[in-house]
Amino acid sequence: MPTAFDPVTVGRLTLPHRIAMAPLTRRRAYGEGLSATPLMAEYYRQRAGAALIVSEAIQPNPVGQGYTDTPGLHDVRQVASWRPVTAAVHDAGGVIYAQLMHAGRNSHPELLGGGLHPLGPSAVAADGVVRVNGAEPAVRRPYPVPQVLTARGIADTIAAFADAAALAIDAGFDGVELHGAYGYLIQQFLSGNANRRTDRYGGSIAGRVRFPLELVDAVATRIGAERLALRISPGSGAFGLVEPELHELYRTLVDGLPPELAYLHVFEFPGYRDLTARLRERWPGVFMLNPHESALDRPAGPADLRLVDEGLADVLSFGTLFMSNPDLVERLRTKAALNDTDATTFYGGDHRGYTDYPTLAQTTA
Repeated sequence: MPTAFDPVTVGRLTLPHRIAMAPLTRRRAYGEGLSATPLMAEYYRQRAGAALIVSEAIQPNPVGQGYTDTPGLHDVRQVASWRPVTAAVHDAGGVIYAQLMHAGRNSHPELLGGGLHPLGPSAVAADGVVRVNGAEPAVRRPYPVPQVLTARGIADTIAAFADAAALAIDAGFDGVELHGAYGYLIQQFLSGNANRRTDRYGGSIAGRVRFPLELVDAVATRIGAERLALRISPGSGAFGLVEPELHELYRTLVDGLPPELAYLHVFEFPGYRDLTARLRERWPGVFMLNPHESALDRPAGPADLRLVDEGLADVLSFGTLFMSNPDLVERLRTKAALNDTDATTFYGGDHRGYTDYPTLAQTTA
């Protein structure tokens, strides 16, 4: 049985070990038109020791934005801004996938601007409030009732994802991960309360999985299945989602995915280890896991390395620890002490809490 420090083949690539950097929204896309910046290039370069970096969530079109200062991949400025980022990672010996995320109903007209209104599978508002400004003090608004995606709107959204995936490859990313987790548009279609449709995209389990499966097929056709991955979070309940018939729902989804995908990425929500194990058994390809067996197991950490040895995962993704430990892989390999993470710098700001965390070599020096 391999360990977390043994090589693994993912799509077209052979990775030197099995510790990936999970996608982490940091809200620092201060470039023109929500473009990437040199500071972001440095941030990702520092973490190129990960077997594979999954980028922060990137919106595939303007209406897909869900937070302030998050980057896009839908115009030429954004594509050009990402090239120094991917080049920095590659020059440091790393691999990086772009995560594409459409927020769906989890947005607001004041955030989107341009007369845009959030879109969703049905006219059901998300739970909670959303920040609509980047400057302080924060201004937050309740989530509005979204506009319902028509059949044409669904087709246009799928096309936007496929276009953004092609632009990601053009910008130098090694592949694309679709964000089907944590309450955003893809998972909204999977739910039973955000999705109250009576057409072919709702109702039965076959209807609720139709949008994600059509989306995966369209993007795979565009860039190749071996450069595409999907992230899911069964049972997360984010933003008030409810997923009836949870086990059957995700078995049906996983069974319908192209087996040639680079990997399936599961953000494990506490309390669903049994479902994680069942999905692991069903998925024939590379299984990446961001593990949280219980509420006490957050964030994922060194104790989870055993899950590769035990066969529950082929690759482990770590999020929070990569924020504060740019050399996380080496620290895990040598069982060295870990930097504490400053949660007040997670979102927005400058280099502080972003690119100024020391490596182990810097600390010992």
